[in-house]
Amino acid sequence: MPLLGWLAGTTLVDLISDYDHWLAFGLLAFIGFRMIWESMGRESAGSVPRDISRGAILITLAVATSIDALAVGLSFAFLEVNIATAVATIGGVAFTTTALGFAVGRRAGQWLGKRAETAGGLILIAIGIRILLSHLL
Repeated sequence: MPLLGWLAGTTLVDLISDYDHWLAFGLLAFIGFRMIWESMGRESAGSVPRDISRGAILITLAVATSIDALAVGLSFAFLEVNIATAVATIGGVAFTTTALGFAVGRRAGQWLGKRAETAGGLILIAIGIRILLSHLL
């Protein structure tokens, strides 16, 4: 997404900048509230735990969290940043933190159960609020 933002440069900045923070907030809040709602539901005896690392939930999370990366890429175009170094750094850090998050999340999910899903939903909502406030204030 930073590379796409950088490529878009000044062409799309006027179209995206007015509402990108609202879109990111809406997507993260929707997913966060959905996670909290589902954590309060009852598990049936034969139910299989859902895998958020696949399907529509993963795509929605990826889009929501990538909108800021697109905006960063747009700013890189204005600042004349070396895009190859920036994208490699962002990709490496994102990969490492995601892998660690999955490992820690799997253990925390087993230990905390439904509370981990509720906490995850609250964290997503908080990230959405931070994105929204950082653009509005």
